[in-house]
Amino acid sequence: MPPRAKPGSKAEREALREEMRQTGCSLAEIVIEMRARWRMRPREAWRHAHGWTLQQVADRLDVAAVAHPGGALACDASLVGKWERWPDRAGRRPTLRVLTLLAGIYGCAVEDLLDLEDRQAFPAEELLLLQRPEPPAEPRPAPAEIEPETVPPAGAELVRTAAAESAAWAAWAETTNVGDFALEQMLADTRTLATAYLSEDPLTVFGQARRLRDQVFALLEGHQYPRQATELYAAAGYLCALLAWISSDLGQMQGADTQGRTAWLCAELAGHNELRAWVLSTRSKIAMWDGRLREAITYARRGATYAPQGSAEVMLASQEADAWSLLGAAEEARTAVLRAADARDHAAGTDEVGGIFTCTEFRRANYASAVLLRIGSPDEALREAEAAFARREPRAYGTTAQVRIVQAAAHLTLRQPDGAAEALRPVLALPPQQRLEPVTRRVQELGAALARSSMADSTPAVGLQAAIQEWCLESAPRVLALSRGEEAI
Repeated sequence: MPPRAKPGSKAEREALREEMRQTGCSLAEIVIEMRARWRMRPREAWRHAHGWTLQQVADRLDVAAVAHPGGALACDASLVGKWERWPDRAGRRPTLRVLTLLAGIYGCAVEDLLDLEDRQAFPAEELLLLQRPEPPAEPRPAPAEIEPETVPPAGAELVRTAAAESAAWAAWAETTNVGDFALEQMLADTRTLATAYLSEDPLTVFGQARRLRDQVFALLEGHQYPRQATELYAAAGYLCALLAWISSDLGQMQGADTQGRTAWLCAELAGHNELRAWVLSTRSKIAMWDGRLREAITYARRGATYAPQGSAEVMLASQEADAWSLLGAAEEARTAVLRAADARDHAAGTDEVGGIFTCTEFRRANYASAVLLRIGSPDEALREAEAAFARREPRAYGTTAQVRIVQAAAHLTLRQPDGAAEALRPVLALPPQQRLEPVTRRVQELGAALARSSMADSTPAVGLQAAIQEWCLESAPRVLALSRGEEAI
């Protein structure tokens, strides 16, 4: 006999929900029964009455928040769980806006999400806003005050009335809360930020992108022409994708995933294939660094189906190769590397935004050299890296650091510890705010490989290991985690 499920287990909740639905019970009645049986807090009970997970509620909240005043929430399953547990110590108090959005997706009143314990812990001034006094009853008009029924227009009057109604609607439709100049400026500002991220402090660019995103969200809550709304959604999509990219570079994977989902929603609302491709590239990058390699490959391949202009196809093939090499699939990885080079040779058009949303030849070489090294071709990897440095083109500090790490790892594989130390020297000189998650992770991998090698006890290797350990103590993700700055991500 199988062990008895714990009270309030998923199986018991589903069985109760289905039984009550079949007998015609409302959601409110299911909530009451769940709270009575398992002593659930009201917000948790409403979620289980719908049969939703914490992440499903977080996704619905993100979508709902975009369409309401206040902008995106960027919440996740952990945050929804904290809202449910409050006012326990492990919880977090939901704001009135959060409660309003929750009530909207659950189909209940805000008051239904609060119990006595919640009300006792809520600030008094906010609790007053929840109180809804009954509107005074309007006196019934005396018979003499009753207006005669309006006679609907007919004949020529009907035609004139219809024309006036159309004219009134046209006057409304002609109004817009954003002009073409403002739209052009927003796209220019988005390009500036996407490029600035390649060389400037990541948290500074994050804050600027967040403020610009909020401006775009606020405009989308107003009224504009369909063409202008499409451009606003595209700008919002690129900005959310940029925030997602920076979040993952700072080691904040949950926040990055949330930004990525919102960016995808914007791309869909804009019907913008190039944005779709770059959002899927961003999500592939996040999945890869989060260890979801098959998912990273799926995102990269899906992005390529949109046949984007510019260099997005080069980037997507390179990311697919990266994930295949980490899975140990050498043939698939090499095939994807060759596909990236072919896409580079046949690329048409230019990238709309550029900066982080472009794949330069140096960036392609970064992926190719890392892949070649992983699949057992250190000589090829070293040649690819050295050829990349021989070309004169602008380079992001993060990409430059990763290519130097490949050089160092290739020298190490070829039993050249002095060459490895020389290649890694510029990386170890990076200031803490530029020691992003991908760079830090690859430096740590290099240190681990060095410790396992037969050269581990040599003088250059010992010095290099000590330098790596000290360097990693002040990486950007670690500094962020130890500060209160993570609340902004």
